[in-house]
Amino acid sequence: MIYVFDTNSFSVLGNYYPNQFPTFWQYFDQTVQDGRIISVREVYRELQRYTRHSHLSDWIERHKSIFVIPGAAETQFVSQIFMEPRFQNLVNEKNRLAGYPCADPFIIALAKTINGYVVTEEKEKPNAPNIPNVCDHFGVAFTNLQGFMEREKWTF
Repeated sequence: MIYVFDTNSFSVLGNYYPNQFPTFWQYFDQTVQDGRIISVREVYRELQRYTRHSHLSDWIERHKSIFVIPGAAETQFVSQIFMEPRFQNLVNEKNRLAGYPCADPFIIALAKTINGYVVTEEKEKPNAPNIPNVCDHFGVAFTNLQGFMEREKWTF
């Protein structure tokens, strides 16, 4: 299974300090090396803007290659997402007007096109234009970081 990580799930990784959680990082790095953890370029841009933990910033720079540029299939699927009126605010207007990176539709599109799992800390909310609701609508599997570790059967 390939997992497509959202910015907020990478941010949670900031709480896993390498000196205190070396086994976690060994497992995580191996899963990355196996090509089963990826993300999108917009997540990389969001992380550059918002990451507060230096060990996470360093890790992100060392693994920059996992943040892929959307291809034609992902771009086409993003347009499908926005054709649905209730999901048109998936990228909020303030961020759009300010030119800030907006990863959510690209995360979902990548997971859809590769039949992968989205890993996000967002929760389902009725009628909200958020990742879990869009995933449900389009049949894209999703979980959070805890669910990811459970699916991988990681124990420490």
